[in-house]
Amino acid sequence: MPRYFLEISYRGTNYSGFQVQENANTIQAEVEKALAVLYRQSFQLTGSSRTDAGVHALQNYFHFDTELLLDARQLYNLNSILPPDIAANNLFPVSPNTHCRFDALSREYKYYITRKKNPFLQSICYHYPYPLNIEALQKLAAIIPEYSEFTSFSKKNSDVKTFTCNIFFSQWRIEDECYVFYITANRFLRGMIRGLIATMLKVTKGRYAEKEFRQIIESNNNNQADFTAPPHGLFLVSVKFPGDYFKIE
Repeated sequence: MPRYFLEISYRGTNYSGFQVQENANTIQAEVEKALAVLYRQSFQLTGSSRTDAGVHALQNYFHFDTELLLDARQLYNLNSILPPDIAANNLFPVSPNTHCRFDALSREYKYYITRKKNPFLQSICYHYPYPLNIEALQKLAAIIPEYSEFTSFSKKNSDVKTFTCNIFFSQWRIEDECYVFYITANRFLRGMIRGLIATMLKVTKGRYAEKEFRQIIESNNNNQADFTAPPHGLFLVSVKFPGDYFKIE
């Protein structure tokens, strides 16, 4: 049966997360509903990266199988059915053995913080009106790729078999009036990035920030981490696949 990848972007403010949940409005549920309206049959979608409630995405993927012959030109019709805060950006026919979650090489996220109150950024940027030490934050960010075990930064009741993540890039930058944290890895745990953000903000207030941050990572105890960073500052920026991935064999 033919398989397709659907590339989407969305503002997560009004959703209880990415994956279908009972009695909750989710990105997957809205996309499945729109596809069913357009093609008059049901679709079972598999997602690439599960974002939490309130988290946004500039790029994410679903894959699904169907006997229908689909065309990217039909995205106009699909977008007319989808709510305004979800966009279908591309549609790719792929090989039947591909998998948008397991075949992804990396995921890149950004987290936005502003110290200045700005009504135009309030839904997409964490307003943190306290002093920020960018040099101290950079030192903590540089520590993160040294580790691969992130039990301390996984929320409780996470349905995973391993807490191992390979971090490829971790850095703070200042862009316009925002402090932006960039992080890229092969995978992330539930709540992991927000846990890293809130913990970095917390420990930089102390005198021995680097030592304390390492101790929290190495404790493998999520009671040591802080998960209070709100979701609306977090964006899934991109999901990367091998270079020839979208060529049909």
